[in-house]
Amino acid sequence: MATDLSDRGGVQARVVDELGQLLSLVAGRKAATRADLAQLTGLARSTVSQRVDLLLRGGLLTDLGDGPSTGGRRPLLLAVNPDLGVVLGADIGATHCRLGLADLTGNITAEMAERLEISAGPDEVLGRVVEGFRQLLADAGRRPDDVRSIGIGVPGPVEFASGTVVQPPIMPGWDGLAVPEKFRDHFPGKVLVDNDVNLMALGEYRGRGSQDEDLLFVKVSTGIGCGIISQGTVHRGADGAAGDIGHVHVADQDDTLCSCGNNGCLEAVSSGSAVARRLRAQGLPTATARDVVRLAQGGDPLAVRAVRVAGEQIGAVLASLVNFYNPSRIVVGGALAELRDDLLAGIRGVVYQRALPLATRRLTIEAAALGPKAGVLGAVTLAAQYARSPEAMAQFLEDRGAVQ
Repeated sequence: MATDLSDRGGVQARVVDELGQLLSLVAGRKAATRADLAQLTGLARSTVSQRVDLLLRGGLLTDLGDGPSTGGRRPLLLAVNPDLGVVLGADIGATHCRLGLADLTGNITAEMAERLEISAGPDEVLGRVVEGFRQLLADAGRRPDDVRSIGIGVPGPVEFASGTVVQPPIMPGWDGLAVPEKFRDHFPGKVLVDNDVNLMALGEYRGRGSQDEDLLFVKVSTGIGCGIISQGTVHRGADGAAGDIGHVHVADQDDTLCSCGNNGCLEAVSSGSAVARRLRAQGLPTATARDVVRLAQGGDPLAVRAVRVAGEQIGAVLASLVNFYNPSRIVVGGALAELRDDLLAGIRGVVYQRALPLATRRLTIEAAALGPKAGVLGAVTLAAQYARSPEAMAQFLEDRGAVQ
């Protein structure tokens, strides 16, 4: 017999909210038994048992069998039914796109990548993303209606609340675009859009087993950006602009003009493109950050020296952030991070010299571990975090209308 959950008034609203909370805890692997759920929610054991039975009958939770005994009867282990739905993620860069399909825990089960120029404009780029998502779903035997949420990363500033791109320097035609609108007619789930560096930070955090609650991810490539993980979640600030360290002023560099219109910005002085420009002026064939990496890896002394100086300049900015934020780990990614012996040496030397001893006592500074996969892992993690939130689970139950 179906238990009607479509009435959101009074008792039924409370039941739906409680069911959503229980589903969220199991989906997030924070609880695996009725006892866990009772302890985490504060609900009576009898209430938890009734709600869990309802979710089991409705096929939303599955029974994994008995767990280990703690002295009494062995508890029943619970898991979210894999058929409850999937999430999608896209990491869109200046010249690439990587897509992923994942379960509600954020584990990627299928992915694909292709070259894609962000300068082709939003219709072309996002149209290709939609096609790629459809292909991933078809290959996995899933339908668009199975999508619970979508995470999208783009290489520019984003107003997170609305998913709107705001004055992006390398994304012509994207300014003012509300990205979620481009997916509304194709997939039912909520679309969350963020700056690509924030999602790389989330991906690196997730890839480390979520053990570093306070982490800074610094991307040093064509530009420079920073993603901030605070107590396990992305810190975006009031409007989504937190972490834009590329436009922090660098001392004694006022003769260097930045694309933002100011002088002496870190990005204009120490980014991969800035180092390439400086070496090109010295007669070396460096059109891009990749050319700098190639020369430095080959032992060119000018390139090696330029990368170390860039590391020192970045380190000076990060030393102030360490004093202010006191992270447990700084992860450096992007093209120049491949030169870890040179770039990271410059960063570490200045940070440990200038930051306070208490702030650096347990600080680790290291190169990114996931490389190009960090962004898509962050995108599906963002989507999965939303999809398994109590609010989203409760909405899913309400939309479903009944639990059998």
